[in-house]
Amino acid sequence: MKDSLGLYLHIPYCLAKCRYCDFYSAGGSRCVPDDYINALLRELKRLRGRRPATVYFGGGTPSLLSPAQAAKLIDAADPLPGAEITLEANPETVTLDSLAGFRAAGVNRISFGVQSAYDEQLQRLGRPHTAQQAKQALLWAGQAGFTNISGDIMMALPHYSCREFDETLSLLQQGGATHISAYLLKIEPGTAFGKHPPEGLPTPDEAADFYLYAVNRLEEIGYRQYEISNFARPGFEGKHNLLYWNCMDYWGLGPGAHSCVANRRFYWPGSTSAFVQGYEPVPDGGCNAEDYLLMRLRLRDGLDLGVWKAQWGGEFSARQLAFIKRCVQAGYAVFDGKNLALTPTGLIVQNSILEELI
Repeated sequence: MKDSLGLYLHIPYCLAKCRYCDFYSAGGSRCVPDDYINALLRELKRLRGRRPATVYFGGGTPSLLSPAQAAKLIDAADPLPGAEITLEANPETVTLDSLAGFRAAGVNRISFGVQSAYDEQLQRLGRPHTAQQAKQALLWAGQAGFTNISGDIMMALPHYSCREFDETLSLLQQGGATHISAYLLKIEPGTAFGKHPPEGLPTPDEAADFYLYAVNRLEEIGYRQYEISNFARPGFEGKHNLLYWNCMDYWGLGPGAHSCVANRRFYWPGSTSAFVQGYEPVPDGGCNAEDYLLMRLRLRDGLDLGVWKAQWGGEFSARQLAFIKRCVQAGYAVFDGKNLALTPTGLIVQNSILEELI
């Protein structure tokens, strides 16, 4: 597992740009140009025979790929037997035939950006699909042979309620979701919402309450929280993202994609034309003990201090240990002297805790 490689393929094309999205992507697309596929195939040669344990098509909207394009990329990546191969999909862009085609191409995990079961909310977010389209897409995914299905829920939206969360969760549960990503809306600079924030946003305290409500509801019905925003039925945890959170090697291809290989970080400039033309990735430093601490404290399993010291040379000072003790007393963490893990309440204020520890 230590030598596992995760491969991320960025597909920067969308039907429309969502109002909250700050990922590198462009709206107004209905397909993925072949010259972009050829650029990815060119860069896949950099793997030099190292076979990935996971492949992740992210975006943008990777379901704008044709199944034939996905198959060509998967074949070129030559993943290990049993590799987890995930494709993000928007409900309005798939059909039963396209999902069956992706499954035949080798995709074995599908991740739908559902976000909400309320059509008015989806319109407010700039999502092109409806709740009915999300239900249909989940049904088709099962019919196409997918047994590993993930769905996204966005919380703390304008005029949000626990009822909206419950109805979105019900949509996903009834659709056969084995994994759920539930995360709070974050207003990012430069996005449409960043320039013109919507009305009716919850306060930070209200958003925290929605988060804790979601954690409890998901675990009540069998979705175990294993990371700040990720919940899964046993055995369906996302293997690709776990490589990130364990500071293992991952290679990202495409404009804006980041990589870390042999503790060396680099990224591609955020320009599709530059990527297609063959511009080189930009060095971005290295991965160290602080990075491992930050990543592991995203996980409910937490940080094993023995592993941290042996592999990364990390160790807490007396001041840091005293702070951890206060976190435990406040209900933000659990610590037995060997393993430190944040509770759901602690995960809400994770950034503040990390500021004290780093």
